[in-house]
Amino acid sequence: MPVSNKDPKQALEGVTILDFTRVLAGPYCTMTLSDLGADVIKVENPKGGDESRSFRPPSFGDESSYFLAVNRNKRSIVLDVATSDGQAVARDLVSKADVVIENFRTGIMERWGLDYPTLAAQYPSLVYCSISGYGREGPLSDRAGYDPVIQAESGIMSVTGEPDGDPMRMGVSLTDIIAGLFAGQAILAALYHCQATGEGQRIDVPLYDTGAAMLVPFASAFVTAGHNFTRFGNSSPFAQPIGIYQASDGPFVLTVGNDKLFRKLCTDVLKMPDLPDRPEFLNNELRAGNRPQLSAILNDIFSRDTLDNWIEAMRQAGVPAGPIRTVGESMSSYETEVRGLVRQVPHAAAGTVPVIASPMNLSGTPVRDPVGSPLLGQHSEEILKSVLGYDDQRISALEASGTVRLGGKSNDAS
Repeated sequence: MPVSNKDPKQALEGVTILDFTRVLAGPYCTMTLSDLGADVIKVENPKGGDESRSFRPPSFGDESSYFLAVNRNKRSIVLDVATSDGQAVARDLVSKADVVIENFRTGIMERWGLDYPTLAAQYPSLVYCSISGYGREGPLSDRAGYDPVIQAESGIMSVTGEPDGDPMRMGVSLTDIIAGLFAGQAILAALYHCQATGEGQRIDVPLYDTGAAMLVPFASAFVTAGHNFTRFGNSSPFAQPIGIYQASDGPFVLTVGNDKLFRKLCTDVLKMPDLPDRPEFLNNELRAGNRPQLSAILNDIFSRDTLDNWIEAMRQAGVPAGPIRTVGESMSSYETEVRGLVRQVPHAAAGTVPVIASPMNLSGTPVRDPVGSPLLGQHSEEILKSVLGYDDQRISALEASGTVRLGGKSNDAS
């Protein structure tokens, strides 16, 4: 079903995605695909839409900052898919779509007649992606999945935090984000296959499987060698020196992953060319085994000069190191500025809204110029008319019955 375009402005121009996802994993996936040019139609319920619209504080104007973060470039239609009329509209939208993506609990899409077997019987070229907690098949399929629980159950928390402290969840909901990226990658592969064969397929990306996949190299260390690593704080059991070190006026992070780089650090930065030749530091395995001794030596040296001076010396030598910043310091940093990562883009209610630019840089089909996230139901009428060809009478009837809501709302009120 993907539309052929001989000279696309973006790689996915002509691809339509019907998006039934909410909160983070699914919206992150579809935002990434929308950056690449896909037309994402976001289906939202009449009772406030995507839950993340109500995730406050903070807000930007009347909009949730959380929602703004992962819903740029999309079109919003408010549709009550729990009703028979809403399901009919949804099926009409499916007929225009190349991809359907959802992240409801197992059984919800089946209840609405919008599950993959039902839709694929009519649209065999449809790519259908589910982001689930523990998979759509098997004994765990009914279990809901949430990032904090997945980080706990998958083992991620066990390797995060200080050695003598409690297991820690990563501050970012990373299993959600990585699941979204896996889903996007799988969708692209399925579209590529569909272009060649005309065949669609079902995709299932579970959060739990994502958490396990993220455990590299800890999971491999266990399944291949029986090593059950726990927490190393900001350091690493695999390479040294890696971690937080103290300059005279503050901490910084240093990452030295091989013998050549360690010798460069010692020779060009520390002016201690004999340090790599000490028996306990001859190679990475020995340095990892003697980490406390090496850290003590390095911290003693680093305490003799300032953070800025050490960072500059290491950058000049090509040794990876950097200051530990707050989010605010990062967003205001020289690196963020020169990379152009904070952009002001159009928004229907606010005029403009700041967004974090896509990290994808393509020379032939660059990502689209972004627009801010949609208001709730902002594009309902537009989608019903331009995508489905409904006339005013039918649209009015759908609005009167509460099946659809027309016009954008700049808050989460139902």
